[in-house]
Amino acid sequence: MIRQHDPGRSTALGGRQGRLEHVEPAAVAQCNIDHDHVDLQGRDLVSYLDEVKAKIAQSVKFDQSKFLLEYAGQFENQERAQKGFVLVLVLVLGAMLLLLYTEFGTLRQALLILGVVPLATLGGLIALFVTGETLNIATAVGFIALFGVAVQNGIIMVANLNRVRETGVPLRDAVLIGAAERFRPVLMTATVATIGMVPAAIATGVGSDVQRGVGTVVIGGLTLATLLTLFVIPMFYYSLERLAERWSAQRSSAALTGSTG
Repeated sequence: MIRQHDPGRSTALGGRQGRLEHVEPAAVAQCNIDHDHVDLQGRDLVSYLDEVKAKIAQSVKFDQSKFLLEYAGQFENQERAQKGFVLVLVLVLGAMLLLLYTEFGTLRQALLILGVVPLATLGGLIALFVTGETLNIATAVGFIALFGVAVQNGIIMVANLNRVRETGVPLRDAVLIGAAERFRPVLMTATVATIGMVPAAIATGVGSDVQRGVGTVVIGGLTLATLLTLFVIPMFYYSLERLAERWSAQRSSAALTGSTG
């Protein structure tokens, strides 16, 4: 929709033909955008809207100082929902980081666990691409659910590695023992969550678009996130803790040297 800044007049863009109509009969402008070249079928609203904007920019000329171009309907709802989702996502990740730091007491371990989130996201995006699903608000909700399960598995792994280390076992042995002990629990948690989403991912009834998006994201994301939790997190845990031990030893040595001097 194109609105004129002057309250006495307004301009509306209606339909796929891209017709511009002024309220005043004497001021009618029209441009045709061939909808065969801007087809919404099988596409997400974001890419469709980007193409519509490009077509309008090429075909419709108006004074931008006098008129304001707005997109209403589903486009407007999509943009509003995207802004809300970004805010929710930032709050969720921030709350996760705060709780993880409170639980483990070190920023490196909190960030290590949150490192599951990017790869879980990658797994979800790959699943959407393979199945042909679009990235929308429904799939975004699936990503939030995915992050919760993936981070939970990371907490299970790292907490057990810390527990084994507290028994006095050397770092390398603690990682091997702790990872082996939590292999089945992590795998079981991910498997149950994945199997539970299979009916939603293959649903075909009324309203199944929302279910398929959520199910596809969770299944794809958990598959990759579980592999990361079982194999990559223990390796990074070993590397980070080994560096932390070296830095601690260097600081202790420097403090001892300074006190002696």
